[in-house]
Formats: sequence, structure tokens, C-alpha cells
Amino acid sequence: MTKKRLNNSWKLLAAALAVFSMAVLSDAAHQKETAQAPVPAVAPESRYPVIPKPQRLEAVPGEFVFSRPANVYADDRCPEVGLAVDFLRERFGPSTDLTFPVTARELATILLVYDESLDSTEGRYMLEVSTDRIEIRAASGRGLFYGIQTLRQLLPAAVESRAKVEGVTWSVPCVKIEDGPRFRYRGLHLDVCRHFFPVAFIKKYIDLIAFHKMNYFHWHLTDDQGWRIEIKKYPLLTKIGAYRDRTLVGHGGRLPEIYDGQRYGGFYSRKEIREVVEYARKRFVTIVPEIEMPGHAQAALASYPELGCTGGPYKVADKWGVFPEVFCAGQEKTFRFIEDVLDEVCRLFPGPFVHIGGDECPKDRWKECPRCQARIKAEGLKDENELQSYFIRRVEKILAKRDRRLIGWDEILEGGLAPKATVMSWRGIQGGIEAARQKHDVIMTPNSNCYLDYYQAEASTQPLAIGGFLPMKKVYEYEPVPAELTGEEKKYILGTQGNVWTEYILNEKYVEYMAFPRACALAEVAWTEPSNKDWTGFLARLEVFYKHLEALDVNYFRGNRGALVESAAGK
Repeated sequence: MTKKRLNNSWKLLAAALAVFSMAVLSDAAHQKETAQAPVPAVAPESRYPVIPKPQRLEAVPGEFVFSRPANVYADDRCPEVGLAVDFLRERFGPSTDLTFPVTARELATILLVYDESLDSTEGRYMLEVSTDRIEIRAASGRGLFYGIQTLRQLLPAAVESRAKVEGVTWSVPCVKIEDGPRFRYRGLHLDVCRHFFPVAFIKKYIDLIAFHKMNYFHWHLTDDQGWRIEIKKYPLLTKIGAYRDRTLVGHGGRLPEIYDGQRYGGFYSRKEIREVVEYARKRFVTIVPEIEMPGHAQAALASYPELGCTGGPYKVADKWGVFPEVFCAGQEKTFRFIEDVLDEVCRLFPGPFVHIGGDECPKDRWKECPRCQARIKAEGLKDENELQSYFIRRVEKILAKRDRRLIGWDEILEGGLAPKATVMSWRGIQGGIEAARQKHDVIMTPNSNCYLDYYQAEASTQPLAIGGFLPMKKVYEYEPVPAELTGEEKKYILGTQGNVWTEYILNEKYVEYMAFPRACALAEVAWTEPSNKDWTGFLARLEVFYKHLEALDVNYFRGNRGALVESAAGK
């Protein structure tokens, strides 16, 4: 089955106007503010504009200039060294017109070397650039890949071109770098349910994740407003659940509600998902699929109404919010459905995690449902919160049989955690603190610092967003490890993640506008040790880094660049 998508003239016009307004507002503010506050020349940041900032960097005079034949030594003792070589050729070849042939070590000017003294699992690497050669050392292909990403950021931004570029000196400054990530989990999320995005953009998003040395893509695939993944055993999930009859226009909190009256939707075929998973693997990005349950299930219930407490009728949601319709926890057919779905999901996604949501699950239907009340009584549960815990525990067992770990939003704490569940703390940090104290792994993604769908400037100057206010500096200053935790408890903090929910994000350019450069700041939070971070230096590096984003056709937010630099310089 191939992906289907229905668009309409109104939505295309609205999307075009949104992108146009972003560009006009952003560029006008940029021209005015950067003229008032030129970027200070901060050394060595301007010479080494690497994001995230390396743990240790020693500036060295001179530069290495690429020239033919640009021979590469690929140490075959290093696992997945082939992926690193492939990426180097793919990324650097078109613009430089160099082929990077693999040769013997003594003939090479670019050396990818196995070094067993470096941590092989987390991607540590060493990069040394001298006037006559480049050497990257690592114990894994991941480490070599990250070293190549650093090298890429040191090259002129024209390296991002997919065609030969004339008149450019392909050089990088000499340097010695020792580097590796602070956290094991460094993620970026995208909701494709509220608004749907094509495979080409998903690949671009993964490329940007890898460019920032992030290693997880959280793909939010099911929700009330659309089911976006083909499940072979349940074809109605995409025949019915992937499409809604209309979509709310404007902000969900405003009355009267206005709808566009146009059918909207789309989904990813199994073939497309395999393609995306393989694309991510080659960039050392692991995909975390999210299949929402027991709440946010209205698209699934519209497809198979017998899985709900009332039996329907249900429809795919056409506005945003939290709805009372949830999976019935009192009937076995619900769990058979979930096991069948998750079996197919696990076959498509080889990564260690499956996210099952678990958030915003109203208990109204369960309170009224005789089957759910019978389940509470039969299992000796206290209330509906414990029924949700029972539900999550059963799902965890389903995943464990397939060698997968369950992730859930912090609501899964309510009624008791499943034995090995990982908690994604989004309603502030308290859920993460509580889970870590219970010796459960935690990914910190509080909406106060990590929700990239929030406004990043004065709302009246911006395209419509969900609300909130999250400037880039607040993202950069975020510390994922709560001070309240003991030394032993802190080890359960796996890392952090930025979330992009798309209720009001109609198209790819608006996703980029909301995500970047705040994702650049979060990448540094996730990678760089706190003692090594520096806001002023980050801004200086970012000014050069922006050229790469522009060359990659990323519609990043530009509006307050000058003001940020001015405030940092004034400290």
C-alpha cells in the first residue's frame, strides 16, 4: 500500500502565508538587530564553530587544504567503519568533486583509525588536523561518524551543496579535539499525527539530528487526529484512522470554533518505514516509535470501535485537546489488538525502545464501563489509576517478550510504575525525580525547557503557535540532572529530548522554524559538560554555524539574533 495524502487549496494557501510571514518577520528583525549589534569576534569559537561544543579543543596554527586524490585510510578493525567512509563520500564528494578512495595507510591524508582505548558505545572520538593530514580515532563507527560531523562543521558551508562548487578553498583549521557525549540519550521528537510530513522531510529531519550529534529520533506516529503507520493485520487503521474529515482553523482555545471542511491525512507504508529506519541507521540515529495508549486512541477507535468502552461510534478527531475515548482495559480483545500492533512495530523498528504514550488518559469511560470495573475487582486494584498501571504493565510484558523496553510519559507513574519502564518527564521535572528515586531510567523533556512548539519571541510577531514562551537562552541554560537527586540517583538520567508538537505547525518549513536554532542549543545541553558550556561562545559559534543551516535550506528562526548577541556581550 502506498502513502496517500490529501491537501486542499485553503491549507496550501494558509501554509504559504505562514511561511511567507515567518520569512518576512524573521529577516526584517535580523537585518535591524544585527546592524545594531555586530557579532563579537570571540576566539577560538569563530575559528572552530562546532556545535555541540567539544569537551576539549586545542587550537593549532595552520590549516589543512583538501587536494586530489584525498586518499582515505579506513581501519577495518573498527566496527562499522564502512558507514563512516560512505558518509564522508556522500557528504563531502558532490561539492568538492573529490572521490575519497580508500588506500593503504601510508598513502592516505585522511585517516580513520581504530583506537580501543576510547569508549566504543557512546561515540567518543579524537580528531587531529595538521597541515598534511587529518586523523580521526575512535573505537566504533559511531565515533568516527561524529568526528566526520565535526570536520564537516569546520569546512566552508559550501560543502553542503549537492553539486560541484567552484572557487572555494576546501580547508579546515588545524586543531586537536578530544570529544564524547555527556548523555547516552540525546533526542529530538516530531509529531506527525496533528500534521503529516512526507518521507523526504523525515529524512532531512534525521540528517539534522545526526548533524548535531543527537542519536534518537522520537517519531510520534499515532494520536486522536491520525494513525500514521501501516499495520498489515489491521488495514482499517490507515484506511479510516489516517484521515480526518476536517481540521480546526485557528487556536483551539478560541470560540466560535471554525473548521476548514476538508479531508486531511496520510500515513507511512511499511516499505517507507523500513526505508527511513535504514536511512537513520546509516547516520547512527535510533528511531523510537510512539504508539499511543490507553488514551489518545480516537483514530484507532474510529477504525475498530469494538476496542472502546462504549463501542462507538467514534471519529478521527478534528481538533486538538484531550478526549474521553480510550482503549477499554476490561476486555481481552484490546490486549490482543495491542500485542498484534506492537509485534509489527517491533519488526519494523529494531531499536531498544518503544514509546507507548500513557499520558492524558481520562478515566471517565473506565468509571462507567462494567468490563473495566469488573477488571478492577478481579485484579484487586484500588481504582482507575491502578487500572492504568495494570494496563501499562501488561504492555511492558508484551514488549519484553520482543526484547524491547517501554518508554512512557510521566503519567505512567500514577498507580505505580511498570517494573522496567523508562519515564519521559514532561510536566516539569518532578516526574523524573520520582522515577529516578524509584531506580527507573529517565529522559528529561520538561515543557518549560524542551517544548520547541512554544513561542520563541513575542507572540504578536510570530505565526500561530500553541502558546508558552521558550527563548533559546532558556533552552541552553537547562540542566537535565535535577539537583534534588543523590549521586546514586543521578545515574538514572539517560539524557534529554526536544519535542515538536504540530497542532499549529502546518508544513515542513514551519517545523524547521520552530525547531532551529533551539535544537542547536539543546544539542549542546545533551553533549557538552556543564563546566564547558558558555552562552557567549555558543552564540559566536552559532553565527558561523548558521551558514551551514542556510546551505542546507533550513528555515531557522532568525528574529532575535542581534538582540541575543548584544545581551551576551553586555554581561
